[in-house]
Amino acid sequence: MTRTRILTGVAATLALMAAGCSGGGEDDGPVELTFWHGYSEADGDVLEEIVADFNASQDDITINTELKTWASIDDTLLTALSAGEGPGLVAMPAERLPVYASKGAFASLDDFYADESSNTANLVPGAVAMEEVEGEKFGVPSGFVPLAVYYNTALFDAAGVTEFPQTWDEWVSASKQLTVDEDGDGTPEQYGVVLPDHATVANGLWPSLFYGNGGDIVDGGTAVIDSPENAETLEFWSSAINADQISPTGIDGIGADELFSGGKAAMTVGGPWMASIAAENEIDYAIAPLPAGPAAQAASAIGISMAVTVDTSDAEQAAAEEFLAYFLNEENSVKWSLGSGWPPLRTDIPADAVAENPTVAALTEISATGRPLLPGVVNSVDVLTAIDELTQRAVAGEDVATLLAEAQAEIQTALDD
Repeated sequence: MTRTRILTGVAATLALMAAGCSGGGEDDGPVELTFWHGYSEADGDVLEEIVADFNASQDDITINTELKTWASIDDTLLTALSAGEGPGLVAMPAERLPVYASKGAFASLDDFYADESSNTANLVPGAVAMEEVEGEKFGVPSGFVPLAVYYNTALFDAAGVTEFPQTWDEWVSASKQLTVDEDGDGTPEQYGVVLPDHATVANGLWPSLFYGNGGDIVDGGTAVIDSPENAETLEFWSSAINADQISPTGIDGIGADELFSGGKAAMTVGGPWMASIAAENEIDYAIAPLPAGPAAQAASAIGISMAVTVDTSDAEQAAAEEFLAYFLNEENSVKWSLGSGWPPLRTDIPADAVAENPTVAALTEISATGRPLLPGVVNSVDVLTAIDELTQRAVAGEDVATLLAEAQAEIQTALDD
């Protein structure tokens, strides 16, 4: 069932309610909405500022934020909604949005996107794509950032690497030059790059490599992991990691962060938090896009979504949508980006608008390489688990053809459930 969204007239909605046109029986006064989110660092501080500014900008809506861990939101949202105690607004990792949308927990936002005053017209297309489930939009992005390479400039200088690699072959060549095994025992003291083979950053590293060679994971409701392109990718990187020892094997994302922060790896793949990790460990760093594969330059993007829950009345949903439009306006888009460390969500905000934050400016320049990870896939956790097993076993030397066939079956089962 659809209805007209009200983005700039919540007061009118309240007046209609008072006149009995919205069912009646409710008191006049501000619409109050609870907003669950997991932003706990500098991003949480700037979110609180934006919410406070919104509340002060008008008298009809009050947004009350509740900070929770992302895991707690995931564990308790459905229970809270079923008890009538859920939030009106909620933020969560984008790959979880399809799970709740499929269970009827979120309101459709198609009409919101169609409204010119929603400030959604210039959103990054990939960020919008991650909000869609079976062609319907159920969320608004609050974050969308492609994975990037963070590299230790001092180690680059020491190794005489003057240009950041642009292709996979150049990436491997530079990694070999940056790898140091002083005692010749076969275990480098310094790796050129650290490429975790399981439990990677938002599980996006290996999908990024698949994209770069023209491969993919799913196409609609069909698994497409078992392809010649993906086989070639796995064989290329397994060989480079093992034969050239450019990266350790059997390492996860946390281990990768530790190697880079300890100055034991010259390059790593990660998100905006790597800038803080580098700064905390006094590492001079720079940011570059993932080098282009044979088919494309692409990177899986990490995303956060905001959704309106079905616990909301018409007036409350209109209020939630007015806040979302406020969050996405040009001024707040810049403010949020600078404060959170994520690139702007709007394509009409140039890099020089966020130049005061070098990390944000660098990520803004490469934002076009971002692709949403498994958009609209409900059982994304099972799909990513299958990819984890595939990549770890492939890097360990198992037969790629057999592994891809197994992953194909597991992913298709997840899609069909």
